[in-house]
Amino acid sequence: MPPPLSLPRVSRAFVPPGDRVLLTRFARELPEKAPWPVRKGPSVATRGAECADAGTSAGWNGQTGTMARARIDDAVGTAAVRAWATDTEGAGRDIRALAVRYTLQLLAEQASGNTLEVRVPPFGAVQCIAGPRHTRGTPPNVVETDAATWLALATGALSWPDGLAAGRIHASGQRADLAGQLPLL
Repeated sequence: MPPPLSLPRVSRAFVPPGDRVLLTRFARELPEKAPWPVRKGPSVATRGAECADAGTSAGWNGQTGTMARARIDDAVGTAAVRAWATDTEGAGRDIRALAVRYTLQLLAEQASGNTLEVRVPPFGAVQCIAGPRHTRGTPPNVVETDAATWLALATGALSWPDGLAAGRIHASGQRADLAGQLPLL
């Protein structure tokens, strides 16, 4: 067995993030030499296995090290959309948020891809439509609208051409067209 490495004491503020990962790996072998507290707990692989054993749809994503997004159940989502549709002006923020997120989820499932980004601030954004993928910066194809307009589009109360003509939809890019995917419900 090689002799243990001795790490100099380094201030946390001066260690770049990439080096912290490397130093943390060595610090696990030599915890008394760690320049900052070493995070204890299960590894990424262990957390991923725990979520898989539990059968949850939301949990630790072992590949990226981030939490997976929870899927909204169809019964809960359609109930939120119906509640919004019965009282569009009086629906609370929670109902609108759930209805928007559910319809965005449906769009992402029905038109999977990464060519077009649909934004409904402040409730959510998804990438959809098969085709060329963008990975960095502002996407070339974007559709952005408010929550009321998006829900009207998703339920069929507003058509895509009418929304564009009224200026309620901001669409930019050659592939920024959802006329074939709407209405969702």
